[in-house]
Amino acid sequence: MVEARITVNGEETPLAPAAPHTTVLDFLRERGLTGTKEGCAEGECGACSVLVARPGVDAPTDWVAVNACLVPAASLDGQEIVTSEGLATAGAPGTPPTLHPVQEEMAVRGGSQCGYCTPGFVCSMAAEYYRPDRRPHPKTDGGNGSDHAEHGPNGFDLHALSGNLCRCTGYRPIRDAAFAVGTPTDEDPLARRREQAPPAPVATRYARGDAEFVRARTLAETLRVLRERPDAVVVAGSTDWGVEVNIRSRRAGCVVAVDRLPELRDLRVGPDHVEIGAALTLTEIERRLDGEVPLLAELFPQFASRLIRNGATLGGNLGTGSPIGDSPPALLALDASVVLADADGEREVPLSAYFTGYRQSVRRPGELIRAVRVPLPLARVTAFHKIAKRRFDDISSVAVAFALDVDAGIVRTARIGLGGVAATPIRALATEAALEGRPWTAGTVEAAAAVLREEGTPMDDHRASAAYRSAMLGQSLLKLYARTTEAVSS
Repeated sequence: MVEARITVNGEETPLAPAAPHTTVLDFLRERGLTGTKEGCAEGECGACSVLVARPGVDAPTDWVAVNACLVPAASLDGQEIVTSEGLATAGAPGTPPTLHPVQEEMAVRGGSQCGYCTPGFVCSMAAEYYRPDRRPHPKTDGGNGSDHAEHGPNGFDLHALSGNLCRCTGYRPIRDAAFAVGTPTDEDPLARRREQAPPAPVATRYARGDAEFVRARTLAETLRVLRERPDAVVVAGSTDWGVEVNIRSRRAGCVVAVDRLPELRDLRVGPDHVEIGAALTLTEIERRLDGEVPLLAELFPQFASRLIRNGATLGGNLGTGSPIGDSPPALLALDASVVLADADGEREVPLSAYFTGYRQSVRRPGELIRAVRVPLPLARVTAFHKIAKRRFDDISSVAVAFALDVDAGIVRTARIGLGGVAATPIRALATEAALEGRPWTAGTVEAAAAVLREEGTPMDDHRASAAYRSAMLGQSLLKLYARTTEAVSS
């Protein structure tokens, strides 16, 4: 068996003797690369971010920033990563290295104070710096040089830093540094690296003690492993399981990775449906669809942070069965279904019939989600409303997704998905019935909003009260109507 190894800053590094549950963060720090910091151990602060070479959308390779605190080091067997220490260019013997352009801008513009979060910011900023489709924008507002406060004149999207927190410097100088970086030169080794394919996935069977990490080459092999080990934990981006490992000290006898399986990484737009591979990251889906499914396009920027979206998958978000996951309400409104696969074959289940209880579903032992299917044509009136304490990088108190067909002033079909108001994500069936076949008018909407307030079984917790959640349900429908009528009148 080939020894598990990771290429770190250009050097192959053996994974041993790390345990199978060891995170990339701990793996790096144990090897002296202490620029990668642990802040929250939950994927919320970004102090641990590193760059990973992944299959690109607009180039053979994309440099993708991920939370090293969540990713099992074994999942990067055969892969290539760059840390904050690997960004600078080595100088001649006896001379200091040359700072990378993003490091230089952070330094000269005062973007670092205590410095704890700085390496993570730099890695996230470098991923955006190397984004192949980043293009300068002409000045249009006389302010920051962009027509949007979150996009700089250099094409830098500040959402790239939405998963990085700083408690002492303040964000203005960090934003200034982001908006000041130029474009990579032809001599930049990391820019040139984008033109070659990333490392191909390798089959991994890494065992230490009574724990094992497995990545098979094919879906069929993976399903055989799951039949043999029905107790195995299936991971893709590990954005949920990584928290369990770090915060709750969970350990699994067997972890099976599916994130690089080609059978789970396809995206096809056919005449009847859009099929999205369960192991595609949310960032990959967002860029590949490029707005083709407007409801998902509205969902993605509100889903956690860019760092999380670079690892999180629809299969993982549905597989955990969380009642406050952001994707289930949108997929319920889209009338989506899931394709479940095991060693005996496949079956398709409507998402509305998938959830059976709190973090429970119809998925059987040894079965995994292969793909999500969204039927076509799409509803013409859609919206995703996430009610949370922060605009971005937060867990929702309530999530509401709408997909309505309004023709000649009449609501022909209505699909409404809800999260955070029951033990599972649910469809607002009573509200849908109150809308369908009725005129899209203020009277209809106000009556339906009253019905929507009574949907689900909301509870009081530290995020919101039951009364607040109910009020927000009704308010979301009123908000949708107001925006729809504004669009029509304009």
